[in-house]
Formats: sequence, structure tokens, C-alpha cells
Amino acid sequence: MLIGDVLVAQNLVTREDVEAALERQRAEGGVLGDHLIAMGKLDPADLERVIRSFPPSPRSVEDTGLDIAALLNLVTKVMHAGAEEPSKIGGILKLPARVMQSVLEEAKERKLVDVLGATGSFATSEMRFALTEKGRKWAADALSHNHYVGPAPVPLHAFVERIQRQRITNERVDKEAVKKAFANLIISEAFVHQIGPAINSGRSVLLYGPPGNGKTSVAERIGSIFRDTIYIPHCFEVEGQIIKVFDAGIHQRIDRGDSGAPRTLRRQEHDLRWVPCRRPFIVTGGELTLEMLDLSFNPLAKYYEAPLHIKALGGIFTIDDFGRQIVSPEALLNRWIVPLESRVEYLKLHTGKSFSIPFDELVVFSTNLAPRDLMDPAFLRRIPYKLEVGGPTPQEFGQIFKLVAKAHGMDATDEIVDFVIRHLRVRHDFPLASYQPKFLIDQIRSACKFEGTAPQFRPDLLTTALGNLFTKDSPGYKEEAPADKSQQQRAAESGLSRQALGLRCVRRSAASRSIAAAFCRSSSSISLTSASSCICGSSAWMRRLPSARFS
Repeated sequence: MLIGDVLVAQNLVTREDVEAALERQRAEGGVLGDHLIAMGKLDPADLERVIRSFPPSPRSVEDTGLDIAALLNLVTKVMHAGAEEPSKIGGILKLPARVMQSVLEEAKERKLVDVLGATGSFATSEMRFALTEKGRKWAADALSHNHYVGPAPVPLHAFVERIQRQRITNERVDKEAVKKAFANLIISEAFVHQIGPAINSGRSVLLYGPPGNGKTSVAERIGSIFRDTIYIPHCFEVEGQIIKVFDAGIHQRIDRGDSGAPRTLRRQEHDLRWVPCRRPFIVTGGELTLEMLDLSFNPLAKYYEAPLHIKALGGIFTIDDFGRQIVSPEALLNRWIVPLESRVEYLKLHTGKSFSIPFDELVVFSTNLAPRDLMDPAFLRRIPYKLEVGGPTPQEFGQIFKLVAKAHGMDATDEIVDFVIRHLRVRHDFPLASYQPKFLIDQIRSACKFEGTAPQFRPDLLTTALGNLFTKDSPGYKEEAPADKSQQQRAAESGLSRQALGLRCVRRSAASRSIAAAFCRSSSSISLTSASSCICGSSAWMRRLPSARFS
């Protein structure tokens, strides 16, 4: 692990600072942290704090937290797979050379391995080892227990201690951090004052409101606020059972791996069994089942995969589309009562052995269903923060529409926006939603692509796109009264002329624009609207279907 990556991740130095310090290190020697201090780029106290947060590298077999038999099992399985050199074996197990030397010496004394000789040149030579007949039997017995071959596990008590040490509440999120995380959104002070305490509490949050207004977008920005580096184990061991935690598809590691750059730290090395990561942000939706909240045992490999909420420890776990899971809301909530209340999670092995682990994460429930239909008052009180994310005002809707159009090189005039709003709110009685501008503009662009023309707001294209927002049986739909007027005449009477709807494409140097949003205070609710990622809240099936035509 490069210490520079950790320092950059925590905004203590810039990437340019690190590169300059690495140049000095290559020319003068020494360690990276001292060069950054000498350059005036890093405070010594910050460096000390970062170094103290590292899991220290084990200096002996005892420091690994594993007994010698468990280490011999791992070593013989790796050698059974073809590794011979201590450096290669240690690289797979993520154990330092001094520990590998002790384990291989023990293996030699037990006649599990033989020395084959040296490999490489004189300066870089190291001994090669091979399993003896007794060693092969040992490896076969170890493989019958489980087929795990990879980084050595950390003991359960070390994992628990690490969770407690890097609690999410250890990191203070101030008003400026919230505003920075929502820098590409327009938010009200009311929103800042509601979401800020919720984030700092480290407890659970309920985001509710109509679909398509940005509830998931809020959760994602909460996840981007945190800057601390946390350390996640590749796996941990309980009662001889191995449970994998680190998931490259979920966890965002902050080091760049072995890039050939100097890796020297001050005073101590990092235990490579732990992976430096950003606080995890995990989202699950309608696919969530009760079984997914339990340890997953692979009967063939004979080891476990940790459930999603365990992989989210120290970070944010979002249950999107809550109430639309296969399992009933009541059953799912009952499963969460104990962890949310006591902040302790209990897991059970297939052997029947149970163990507890701290439940330290910010749980976000996001739903477009009425909370009273999902949970009773007893559970609702266990969610201390409840934020309604409502639809946009007409002014906010217009702002979104124009920004999305501009991102695609189109000019949405006030007449066009007014026509859309009147169609939704006057011609029919449909609520405004943040996803609608992008939905409509995407429909128009697709229609123009089909015709082979440049994107343009034509009356017929807008009418078709608006017709795909809802169906005739949607609440708010109104049958149009018979009239002997052409579509063009009706458009003219509504204040929308073909000239106003003509092509107003604007060539842009950038193909896209960052998300724009608005938060407004209306009664006791908070309204969120986003622009370039309008379809970003808990979903409703209708807005996911691009063609649901009505007249």
C-alpha cells in the first residue's frame, strides 16, 4: 500500500504533492512522509494520525492472531497449488517474510516440506520448497476442511476491534462538507439542517415521497461525504471457519496496488490482510431477501461469504424501493429490529455456532410507499430521522427542463416549458416529478434519431413524449373533450406555436452537464429535483417503461 494514496484520499495532500515527494525520495532516499513534511505539504501531526490508523504488520506468528496449525494449513494449500518460493507464498497469504520464515521452519521440523535449493541470482536468490509425502497428506486434509486459498484471515476479535476503532460516528460532517457533497445541487438551508444531523448520528434514515424525485440521489451524496480511510479484511476466522468480507465489486480500495513506487512508511508496515478503502456505499433493492442477510455458506468450497450489510460496516447501507421486496416489509423489519436498536448483529454458522459483531453503519430506507403502510409505530420510532423528498415546484421543474435540454444542445424556451407544465397540470392532473424532463427529452431525441433529423421541440414530438409518461388509467388522466379543431389550432390556443417549438439547437463544447437540483421548503416536506440524473429516486414501474401511450 502506498501511504500517498491514503493521504490523498483524506485530502491531506494532493496527488501532485505526492508525485513531487516521490521524485525527492528517488533522488535522496528516505521515506515519503518525511519528504512531504520537509516540502511543507503535510502537518507532522496528520502523518502521525494516519500512520497510527494502519493495522500494523505482524512481526511473529503470534501477531497474526492465528495458531500455527491454521497457518500450516494455509501454507500447504498454497504449495499444493504450485507455489514454491517463500515470497510467492507470502504474497498470496499477504504475510510478511519474517512470519513466512517462521512458518516454513515449523513445516520443515514437522517434515511437511523439503528444501529444493536456491533460485534466482546470488543477490536476489531465495530457497525453494516442496511438499513431502507427509506435507501432501496435510494439504489434502486441509483441503477437505475447506478449499479456501488466498489472504490469511484475521481473527474475529481483531475484526471487532477494527470496526469499533473506525466507527462512522468518529468522522464529523459539518455544514460545509454537506454543501460540498451537494455542490451540484441547489439545496435549501432547511435541507442542510435536517440531513446534517442525520449523517452525524450514524443511525437510520427514512427517505420517503413520490417516485422519481431523487431519494437515491440523496443517499448517494451522503455516501460521498465521508473522507476517512477504513480497513476491511479480506476475510476473518471464527471457530475455524473462514468468512470472506472484502469484495472488489463493492469496496472502493484507495491504493493503486504494486505500481513499482517506493512503499516505505515510517516506523511500521501495513498488515496487507487489511485493504484500505473508502467507507462503503451499498445499495440493494427489490431483490433483497431474508436469506441475503445471513452468512452464505458454499458447500463445495466450504467457506462463507459475508452478507451485504456486513460488507457495509463502517459505511452506508441503502435499502432502495423498500416495500417492494419479495419478502414482506414486516418480516424484513423484524429482522432489523435488534441490529438497529442494540447496534449489535448476530450471525450463525452452519455448525450452529453463533457470534456477535458490532453493527456500525448508516442504514437508509428509501421508499415511494406510504410509511404507515410499511411499518408500525414501534418500528418507526427506531428510525430517528424521517425526510420527505417531494416533487418540484413549477419553477424548479422549468430549471431542470432547461438544464437537461442545454446538456443535449437544445434550447428549451419558457413557452415550451409552460406547454409541458400546462399539459401535465391543467390538461391533466398529473404531479410534476424530477425525472420527467429527462424522460421527455430522451423521447424527443430518440424520435428525431429515427427520423434522421436534429433534436427539436416539435409539437407532435412533445405530444407523443407526454403521452408516454402515463397511461389512460393513471390517476389524474382526463379524457379530452371532442372538438373540431386541428392539433395545430389547439396548440396555438394553448400558447404554443410551431415557431416557438422550432429547432433551437445550441452546439456545446461539453456533451453533458453536472446534475442540477433544487430543494424547497413546502409545508413540512423537503423537495428535491435533479437535472442530469433525473431518474434517480425509488422507482415506479410506469416511469421505467418508455412507451405507455395515451391520447
